[in-house]
Amino acid sequence: MALVRLLVLSVLHVSLIGCQHAQSSHQVSSPHHPEGEQSPLGVDNLSFPWSRLRLPRYIIPLHYRLLLHPNLTGLSFNGSVQIQIDVQNNTNWVVLHSKSLQIFSATILDQNLTHLSDQVLPVLHNPSHEQIGIFSPRVLSSGQKYSLYIEFGAELSEGFYGFYKSTYRTSTGGIRTLASTHFEPTSARMAFPCFDEPTFKANFSVRIRRSPEYISLSNMPVVKTVEVSAGLLEDQFAPSVKMSTYLVAFVICDFKSVTATTSSGVQVSIYAAPEKWRQTHYALEVAVKMLDFYEEYFNIRYPLPKQDLIAIPDFQSGAMENWGLTTYRETSLLFDPLTSSVSDKLWVTMVIGHELAHQWFGNMVTMDWWNDIWLNEGFARYMEYISVEATYPDLKVEEYLLYTCFAAIGHDSLNSSRPISSPADNPTQIKEMFDTVSYDKGACVLHMLRHFLTDEVFQSGIVRYLRKFSYRNARNQDLWDSLPYSTNRVYSFIFCLLMLCFRFLSCIFCSFRHSLFSIHFIMMPIWEHLDLTAMMNTWTLQKGIPLITVTRKGSRLILRQDRFLRTVLPSDPLWPTLFLWHIPLTYKTDASSTIHRHLMTTHTDSIHIGEEVTWVKVNADMTGYYVVHYEDGGWDGMAKLLRENHTMCAYVFVAGHLPINKALDLIGYLRLETHTVPLLQGLGYLESFYQMIEKRNEHDMYILRFFRAVIDQQTWSDSGSVSERRLRSEVLSLACHLNDPPCVEQARHNFKEWLQSNGTLNLPTDVAETVYSVGAQDDHGWASLLHTYNVSLSEAQKNKILYALTCSRDTNKLQRLLELGLEGKVIRLQDLSGLIQMVARNPRGHHLAWNFVKKNWDLLVQKFQLGSSCIRNILITTTHQFSSLEDLAEVQLFFESIKEHASRLRATQLVLDNLQKNVRWIQRNLETLRSWLTEQMK
Repeated sequence: MALVRLLVLSVLHVSLIGCQHAQSSHQVSSPHHPEGEQSPLGVDNLSFPWSRLRLPRYIIPLHYRLLLHPNLTGLSFNGSVQIQIDVQNNTNWVVLHSKSLQIFSATILDQNLTHLSDQVLPVLHNPSHEQIGIFSPRVLSSGQKYSLYIEFGAELSEGFYGFYKSTYRTSTGGIRTLASTHFEPTSARMAFPCFDEPTFKANFSVRIRRSPEYISLSNMPVVKTVEVSAGLLEDQFAPSVKMSTYLVAFVICDFKSVTATTSSGVQVSIYAAPEKWRQTHYALEVAVKMLDFYEEYFNIRYPLPKQDLIAIPDFQSGAMENWGLTTYRETSLLFDPLTSSVSDKLWVTMVIGHELAHQWFGNMVTMDWWNDIWLNEGFARYMEYISVEATYPDLKVEEYLLYTCFAAIGHDSLNSSRPISSPADNPTQIKEMFDTVSYDKGACVLHMLRHFLTDEVFQSGIVRYLRKFSYRNARNQDLWDSLPYSTNRVYSFIFCLLMLCFRFLSCIFCSFRHSLFSIHFIMMPIWEHLDLTAMMNTWTLQKGIPLITVTRKGSRLILRQDRFLRTVLPSDPLWPTLFLWHIPLTYKTDASSTIHRHLMTTHTDSIHIGEEVTWVKVNADMTGYYVVHYEDGGWDGMAKLLRENHTMCAYVFVAGHLPINKALDLIGYLRLETHTVPLLQGLGYLESFYQMIEKRNEHDMYILRFFRAVIDQQTWSDSGSVSERRLRSEVLSLACHLNDPPCVEQARHNFKEWLQSNGTLNLPTDVAETVYSVGAQDDHGWASLLHTYNVSLSEAQKNKILYALTCSRDTNKLQRLLELGLEGKVIRLQDLSGLIQMVARNPRGHHLAWNFVKKNWDLLVQKFQLGSSCIRNILITTTHQFSSLEDLAEVQLFFESIKEHASRLRATQLVLDNLQKNVRWIQRNLETLRSWLTEQMK
């Protein structure tokens, strides 16, 4: 430990920034200093007082009074913050967070706002921990409250974190600038000195100075605007509720808004750049509906008087849940009926549902530390589906939940996965927690738990959890403690009602007494003996997904659970055996329409089903987060059943250790399928095979033959239900990608008409991307699309065009797109990671994209930050389809060359695991796949 301390001290840059900063007439003024101000205290004998990444617990912030004055011309800001603190141990030091801020001065005042010292206090910096320490020569006494006053300044950030600049282009070509914030998870410290950890909740009173041509927004409404001087106004916002620093937000812009009011009186406003104002109306409708729904579902009033939703032109993630001022990427909030598809509409609806769910899950009740971020994100992801299903049932959002769980399974079946609740100490590790595991697996596990406990028990339990921990922080255990309480109360209440019935009606219904008691004793043991903590710890504290192997032996089902890994087989020495889950199984047989339930808590188990049963489907309702494998001909029976009557079973998820020819035989029934979900899942399954062989120039038309009937049924329109429209978009896109002559001919015809109309013709939104993609194959079409991309005011249309541009078979054009993305003018920097992914999906572009990442790695890390979702997605998507030993060696060599970064990223191991999985898949399945396809094409 002494060596560690010595090492820390040796790298610290201990500095004192004096108070020589010359204040302008607009600079924030400090509290009055006593007469005879002396020079700063010496720091020669001071060293930084704190060596840990987490702040000390003995100083608690209570209230921030924050004043900011951004300069949108000079792209900088000055400010001051007065933090009321509660001291719980005697100390001479206040340690808090600050990153990239210049500290002009720091003072400490007592409760009467009298300075504790007549000298400027020393400010020591620990850049590696993003902390500053302020030394008080007078001891701060335990049990007393003080005010810490700091003046500071900085440049507006160039990236997407902290207090950063954004710009947008008007239709006349002018460039307008705005300033916005994004603090989650650890970037509030880039905007003002603060205790930047989620447990340090406090109230915030914000003031913002601005020019009259701008407006300012923050978490709370403006209560007063005063004129500070000629041409300078100050907006004063109402004090906030108690919240974490990462939820503080402010925006200075010249946007327009639309406004409506919820049934409980909350004012909802949607803000966007003036020329995109007409694209805000759908979001307003959704936000009002969602707030009304959540207030009823959670039975807790939304605690703020307003909710603003604003579309920020430069935004790295999809959206951010700042309390009362949610910020969005434009594609996540704006909806243009002329260019936005039904999938775009669903996306906007789901993102708004997600962020507004956070106003309760995350904002009102916040995880204790970032290791449990899933308590925020998993719940918000799951509430997307619950809220959209309730408010917009026509969007069929339940279908998307299956895709979410399929994505989680794909990630979780690699050894590089992690537990839902994982250690996260430094900012890079914390950023990496915002991944598929926290969001998608978290949502799927909650879905399984909800169906296990029933809707009513689940809802009443989370309401209790929200009420108990409002304006506080919570951990996993707090949630599990809330749910059984509700469960026991529900069933105790039922039992009490039954007993009352027996007491008053026994003489009439005595003959039924035994049967009613039987009902009670059937129900009660499930809940009385359920250890929900033990059960859910198996899902949140260990990584992976269970594989249930099912064997039929006479009247019984024999069950075995193992961890499912796609990189090994049960016969391999590396097959894991030490994993055990408490699994709420469901199963269905041909003997009845009942879905049976069984809790499996051991490695092996058995269930009596009866001799008369012909077939059994485990995970019958598709709510379980586990993979099923049938041994001893079980899959053959399933395939026969589906061919004979494909409506007898719900969706079948084909994964695991089924030989590829058996898997392809099983999904052969899709020729008869009419439901969107299995069709799209099967299509994706076949397409993944095609992508493997496509790179080997083994272009096979089997997929076109397989889906011929489905393709021929499609129209080039926006007619039909949401499910039909989504299927049309996917099927026609694949058909044209595979050069299906009728598809390509129709797309070329539509593209020609669109070009000749000079923008007066609007393509059907669901097929526009496919039409653009075909049109982009010649030079004139590609250039025309790039021009339209540059001038379009619809982000939905621009997304479709960008995808189409990356479909070019000309590698020079693909390279140009990557360079435009890195430059950040024509293609915004926020879209670069998505652009790289699109190029990597193109068979002509996957090595091009990878080489681009290798060449520009340092620039990419500088622009997006190590550990961010953008860096993770760039690494994963550019290598996702690599499947040769040469590819594997090349990736390993690159990771070795960036060892300092690679060693800090969980994503690098995920990349290598996925690559090894692909290599083994090719080795095991390529020849079988070739033979199977050859046989099918006869």
